[in-house]
Amino acid sequence: MNKNKKWMATPYFIWSIAFIIIPLCMVFYYGLTDKTGAFTLENIIAITTEEHWKALWLSLLLSTISTLLCILLAYPLAMILCNASINQDGFLVLIFILPMWMNFLLRTLAWQTLLEKTGVINSILSALHLPSLNIINTPYAIILGMVYNFLPFMVLPIYNSLSKIDRNVVNAARDLGANNVQTFTKVILPLSLPGVISGITMVFVPALTTFVISNLLGGSKILLIGNVIEQEFTQTNNWNLGSGLSIILMIFIIISIVISTITDKDGEGNSL
Repeated sequence: MNKNKKWMATPYFIWSIAFIIIPLCMVFYYGLTDKTGAFTLENIIAITTEEHWKALWLSLLLSTISTLLCILLAYPLAMILCNASINQDGFLVLIFILPMWMNFLLRTLAWQTLLEKTGVINSILSALHLPSLNIINTPYAIILGMVYNFLPFMVLPIYNSLSKIDRNVVNAARDLGANNVQTFTKVILPLSLPGVISGITMVFVPALTTFVISNLLGGSKILLIGNVIEQEFTQTNNWNLGSGLSIILMIFIIISIVISTITDKDGEGNSL
């Protein structure tokens, strides 16, 4: 029986080797060599140049802001989901999962159509004789796109952690005289921290590495580190430099995963 189970995992191992391990080995190979194949660290040190450092700093700033906004929006939403009735619970969760079923690119293109100067939102504002909303091709539009696309990844882990909290613990705190604020800060929030940390990782990592959102909503005028890497691969055909910069991003991803693993040892923050 155990042998059969191992054989059933064979397709997964083949998939992992073909699409995870081999590509990662290629990234490290190109990132640590020059065009002649000689070992070098110049591709990694290139992150210290003004252009690359500015792109990395802007990526960190926008992804951090987007993650904080997702927390502020997701936590109340997750609490509403947990306090909903049993019949409504599954339906409400489905509402937040539903946008994830649509193609990521289409969702971002929809916001481009809404926000552009002659788009739907500005047409409505113009019809109402109100000032137009000019945030397309700005960092604000990029943050909006990040929050919209990655918000479900924050809601679900927090919801999962909140749903696992024993209601008797919350009721005991109130019976002992704790008000709503004290119950939240002393009981609910600490018990839901694994979900918050997991959500931060699931939002911060894709927000840091994205380039599609900044291309479409930033008009290619605002370069994030993801855009720089994408250009090195597709436009300048410099795979070595692109891979070297990718290794820098991997460091941030590994740090995020380590923090999430340390703070959520029991897997309480895993999404549904």
